[in-house]
Amino acid sequence: MRLIPSLILVLCSTMPAAAQSAPQKPDRWDKQPDLTATETRTEEVVYKTTPQGELSLHLWSPAEDGENRPCVVFFFGGGWRGGTYRQFARQSDYLASRGIVAISADYRVSGTHGTTPEFCVQDAKSAMRWVRAHASDLGIDPDKVISGGGSAGGHLAAAVALLPGFDDPSDDLSISAKPNAMLLFNPALNLGLIDRDILDADGKRINEAISPTQYLAKDTPPSILFFGTADALAEHGTEYVKKAKEVGAKADLWLAEDQPHGFFNDAPWLEVATNRMDRFLVSLGYLKGEPTVRLPESAPELQRAVD
Repeated sequence: MRLIPSLILVLCSTMPAAAQSAPQKPDRWDKQPDLTATETRTEEVVYKTTPQGELSLHLWSPAEDGENRPCVVFFFGGGWRGGTYRQFARQSDYLASRGIVAISADYRVSGTHGTTPEFCVQDAKSAMRWVRAHASDLGIDPDKVISGGGSAGGHLAAAVALLPGFDDPSDDLSISAKPNAMLLFNPALNLGLIDRDILDADGKRINEAISPTQYLAKDTPPSILFFGTADALAEHGTEYVKKAKEVGAKADLWLAEDQPHGFFNDAPWLEVATNRMDRFLVSLGYLKGEPTVRLPESAPELQRAVD
């Protein structure tokens, strides 16, 4: 990977990514197990400057340079109010060890930037376009760019694929923000099912306008969805998969029995969901071989939803 020097904020030497990015005070993500012992590299680049400040992409790449690799862009969860890119640090580190350039994106949230959800979608689309625009510098294939995320971040990962509009006026719209595949962890997909109004900066209700399920079509990128059966958002997944089947789009739904929202963040489900994510990417030809994630001896099982 060859990044443009003027865009590099931090360039760390080759070492395990978890060790490089650990904050001074341990947080929730530091308590999770490493998914790989393979060395990767990390960088941080600014992809966008907004009135509320700069936004960065946090990159994990394989230890060795390469060309035309797949790339995944993750968006963290937090109800469009907060969150941290570190939520997907483990998965990013793992995918880099498997040969994928993995990126975790910052975006504006209400708690930090005082913005409303439509700006989250704008930033997510900007991030996808920045990655494609710098494909040669990143050593990636612009036709193998994957979006991923959890909860509100899962919503954004689907939104960049499906929502019309919500483009930043400064974006180059000739560059597509649409991913080639999606990794969706308990995403919010039909905001009409949420018992509150989602308002834009003008106070207008936009629940339906930012609901990815409403825009499913045959050319929707293939996706894998993870939900716990005890998650109130699980119906978003079943509805999405049903509609995807009706229009001829590929969508696989995997369920964790009796698990709540966010189950995939913690061991042992972290390892189990990562293993299944890997197998999905193998099925698309983005990875080869068996997953290398270290599963616990008595790992629980994800159950594929019946069509």
